[in-house]
Amino acid sequence: MTEDHMKNDDKSTVAGILTARVTAVHCERYELVCEERVMFGRLKTGVYYGEKAELFPTVGDWVRIQPVEGGDSLITGTLPRRSFFARRDPDPMGGKQQAVAANFETVFIMTSLNKDFNTARLERYLVQAWQSGAVPVVILTKADLCDDPAVQVAEVESVAAGVDVIPMSVVSGEGLDRLDVYLTPGKTIVFLGSSGVGKSSLLNALMGREVMAAGDIREDDSRGRHTTTHRQMFTLPSGAMVIDTPGMRTMGMWDAGDGLGAAFRDVEAVLSQGCRFSDCRHETEPGCAVRSAIDSGTLPAARWRNYQALRQEAKYAEDRAGFLRAKQQRNKSIAQFSRQHQKNGGIRT
Repeated sequence: MTEDHMKNDDKSTVAGILTARVTAVHCERYELVCEERVMFGRLKTGVYYGEKAELFPTVGDWVRIQPVEGGDSLITGTLPRRSFFARRDPDPMGGKQQAVAANFETVFIMTSLNKDFNTARLERYLVQAWQSGAVPVVILTKADLCDDPAVQVAEVESVAAGVDVIPMSVVSGEGLDRLDVYLTPGKTIVFLGSSGVGKSSLLNALMGREVMAAGDIREDDSRGRHTTTHRQMFTLPSGAMVIDTPGMRTMGMWDAGDGLGAAFRDVEAVLSQGCRFSDCRHETEPGCAVRSAIDSGTLPAARWRNYQALRQEAKYAEDRAGFLRAKQQRNKSIAQFSRQHQKNGGIRT
């Protein structure tokens, strides 16, 4: 596998500092490429676990490193990201963002044309892709199993305005040539989609050989088994780099921001028209632009409901993150007070 990482773009030093790119994450050990050499690294404890800790690296990140003779290099810093993709920690008690990938130009949002086809999930992926700072492309896989892909293509285009939608089949080769415009030397693409949509099969096709095992599909619901167990970056023969991610059926919203508006431009356009009342709840109020658009068929009711749900979820995540930050700060202040109190000898009577 290491030869797939030997090619890279032209960033091996920054202002004289030795840097490397993260190509895989294995728990606390990071696979790196530096000056066309493959090596491993571990986080420098004082830098990443101190009071002003650096951002933990993820696949695609550029990091500063300190080589160690005969051992793993020390990772001493994470360089600024030009794009970043994250999801909310699946642990309900976590309340933090979970890094997925960094420094990419394009997000291939992959969904299969079988029973797993789900536009609501696609809308969620689109929000996160736009928010990352990259350009989303929707890849409709397994077109060879669909009698009329044009129906699903039209459905996707209705919720993904301005996004390239490409039906394709690894089996027949349909649509693969349409990906070439995104797979140019030095560019990085991240694959995103739930298990069983064909991410590993597409990666193998683009690599020209099998680098990832392709999973089976359960016949009862067309859902796949996890084949990718960790995030990993591969360099294609074309010189483009692909970050493959484990299948994620659900994605907790973390930071929607501008991504929500970009993914729901049609809804935002309706809202920009303005309602009769500034505090309109868009329910039964007279002169409501949203209700008028729904009644006329301009805005599908399901589209509006999905927008509201994602906006509410993003707000909850933002409020929860703020609450946890405040709680951590309170705990920190209490600990500091306790240490100072003990230092002064405690309460004297």
